Amino acid sequence: MGARTGSEYLDGLRQGNAEIWLGDERITDVTAHPALQGCAQSMAALYDMQHTENLRDEMTYPSPTTGDPVGLSFITPRTHEDLEKRSGMMFNWSRFSGGMLGRSSDYINVEIMAAAAAADFYHQNDPRFGENARNYYEYARENDLCMTHTLVNPQSNRALTASGHPSTDVALRIVDENADGMVVRGARILATLGALADEIMVFPSTVLKAASDTNSFAFAFTIPCGTPGMKFICRESLVYSESQIDHPLGSRFEEMDTIVVFDDVLVPWDRVFLKSDPELCTRHFPETGCLAHMAQQVTIKNICKTEFVLGIACSIADALGSNEFQHVQEKIAECMINLEIMRACLRASEADAKIDKWGVMAPDRVPLDAARNVFPKMYPRMIEILQLLSASSLMLIPPDSALDSPVAEDIDRYLAAANCTARDRIKLFRLAWDVACSAFAGRQVLYERFFFGDPVRMMSVLYRTYDKQPLMDRVDKFLSRDH
Repeated sequence: MGARTGSEYLDGLRQGNAEIWLGDERITDVTAHPALQGCAQSMAALYDMQHTENLRDEMTYPSPTTGDPVGLSFITPRTHEDLEKRSGMMFNWSRFSGGMLGRSSDYINVEIMAAAAAADFYHQNDPRFGENARNYYEYARENDLCMTHTLVNPQSNRALTASGHPSTDVALRIVDENADGMVVRGARILATLGALADEIMVFPSTVLKAASDTNSFAFAFTIPCGTPGMKFICRESLVYSESQIDHPLGSRFEEMDTIVVFDDVLVPWDRVFLKSDPELCTRHFPETGCLAHMAQQVTIKNICKTEFVLGIACSIADALGSNEFQHVQEKIAECMINLEIMRACLRASEADAKIDKWGVMAPDRVPLDAARNVFPKMYPRMIEILQLLSASSLMLIPPDSALDSPVAEDIDRYLAAANCTARDRIKLFRLAWDVACSAFAGRQVLYERFFFGDPVRMMSVLYRTYDKQPLMDRVDKFLSRDH
């Protein structure tokens, strides 16, 4: 098949027959349901970009197997040029949503690529599993799959999960195995885009304690979302209207977070990457190189998100005529600094990229670790800045329907801003509302705070993995000098 079109992606969702629940309703067609169709269409638009004449060469590359065009996010980078070309593709996708689609499929595509390159890592667990990683990568690439993933078990007992011991009554675990595969039961949470994906990667929790009593919780596998016994339970929808003026982001980019329930689901052996080895599961992300490639995609998303918020902040100041006030300039400059920090981290990671032990050109993880640890602090502050710059203007946003009502003349007269008409002002501040104040906005802030997990644990990982010794040696050398 190669690179899919948007219509092929939507057809795949209709044919997938996944069991999706929203409230008391089982959704039979996610591409037509009011809560999901907006994001489904946005995802389809990303796939269509692969076939847009002036973008095709930026979005695809020839398949190593067939020579047909396949999605560029699947490329195994061997050179700096490959890495930079992949970055360009990711920027095209992320700028389409202003960075508001946190789980566009390039995020998982690079993980699958890195897993295949590191097939020998899985071979340590079972020779079949290394081959599975290679085969699945080719399958995903040639069929241009849209994938979600889930890493987190439900937290029914926080004291247990924090110490690396899953809650045995609810956590996903292996309960049986036979000639066809292993049988899993339990639940996983936070499968973002779960209702709009073809397949799901169920990969190891990063906090699993290596012990004999956690063997049944240690695994990695991929499986179609429509596999019998699986259910996706959606949270409340954030789509309050299909109007792209009243809710310009929520109507387009509600990617939906889901709980995934596995009721004795059979996972075929050719879909298993790891099994019953907690130590390998814990080492999986850092040792396969997955993390560096995923962090590059996330940093690009964060750059695009910062660009978008900064653009809105500048537009607000211009519309209200407040852009000459120093306190306004100071706040906007703070967003500019954030953007340049993120850009610098990305550029450093790509400039210092090296071939890893699996033969892949991998971005330098250190600046990416810095970027992914600082953005959860940056983003809430930038949202606060939008609120401070807008003030009461965020309240003066009647719905679009009011512009065709008997009070339209009053709106045109009294809501005009210093540098824009009332109608343009309403459009701008409707967008600002959806970034800074709506339920969609609140979910985005929460999402960024915990994107890679507990921020305290994230900082601890950075501390432990950072190469501190050369710096300490430099201090010792200075203290030992006579002059």
